[in-house]
Amino acid sequence: MASYLAFPTRVVRALALVLAVLIGAGLLATLAVSPARADDTDGISGAPADASGPDQRSRFSYQATPGQHIDDLYVASNTGTTAQTMVVFATDAYNTDDGGYGLLDTDAVPVDAGSWVSFAGGVKQLSIPLEPGASQVIPFSLDVPADAAPGDHAAGVVISVQSTSGEILVDRRVATRMYVRVPGELQPALTISNISANYAAQINPFAGDTTVTYTVTNSGNVALGASVVVGVKALFGVSAAETEREEMSEILPGNERTFTTVVDGVGQWGYLNPYVQLAPSVDVEALNPGPLASVSRDTTIFVTPWWLIVLLLLVGGTFLFRRWRAKRDEKSAKAWMAYQEAEMARRVAEGGTATGAEQPVGPGDPALAEPVSGRNDR
Repeated sequence: MASYLAFPTRVVRALALVLAVLIGAGLLATLAVSPARADDTDGISGAPADASGPDQRSRFSYQATPGQHIDDLYVASNTGTTAQTMVVFATDAYNTDDGGYGLLDTDAVPVDAGSWVSFAGGVKQLSIPLEPGASQVIPFSLDVPADAAPGDHAAGVVISVQSTSGEILVDRRVATRMYVRVPGELQPALTISNISANYAAQINPFAGDTTVTYTVTNSGNVALGASVVVGVKALFGVSAAETEREEMSEILPGNERTFTTVVDGVGQWGYLNPYVQLAPSVDVEALNPGPLASVSRDTTIFVTPWWLIVLLLLVGGTFLFRRWRAKRDEKSAKAWMAYQEAEMARRVAEGGTATGAEQPVGPGDPALAEPVSGRNDR
């Protein structure tokens, strides 16, 4: 009986050992393959170039007259570990809501500087397959229309690689900015509009927050950034708090952006005059448009000065209380005097003289006689 049971046990142990070996081999194979998949990347990059590859430029900046033709080079690189097919094209730029430099979607049709760019053969886009680590220098042309308006025209040269993830189309893009300035009547101008402010009181009446909201529009034809100062003044132009200073990123012509700035440490001074000042500037790599005029805008709000109201109530209450008390004391004094006069009159009426009143003294008055002693004289 014992030998009969031992045989199946040995078989089961052997089968378990074989199964463990197979599972272990499978895990090792999985571990050997997984790192290779994890290391796969799909990196792409692009930059202005010369014939040998990337140059020192970070953007394309041109000053071109209407009708002018310009040739330049762009390099596209596959920085990943897998082969990729890249689509290269140019499109128009705009400002995103957060002030970034945005470009139209891949399938959108450009109508400004993006439409002025073409590649070899006059095509508007190229499809370039690149192996991992490979790069290709791409010639392109910029043809400025004869009726191009003076000012800055913004665009970008884009590399796009599209792939699918399930039912989702993924579009990975990198781009290089392009600025084309057409000479003529340049009008660098920023305007401030829709300025508003509100005040949030704090427990400390001299540490409130003033929130200033305003919209900056590039109403000219030159791309501009600005140094911004936001502050609050009280009566007679006295500063109510320390100013807030920040740098505004570039706004393209025809674009606008809304900002919100909080100025803290503002007291409850009643009349408050929040203001915004802009000192326009151009990018260090941009072409100089000439003198730039600063711009400012302000608004007015009224903040209930509760601390002053409380102070006035305390002072006024103290004054009124003292006045009431003085009147009460005066009234009490008059009443006491009237009472004394009435009492005196009553006593006079009852006894003929007022108690304690002085009487005239004459020669024959008994008061002049010698006082009578308490013993008999002998």
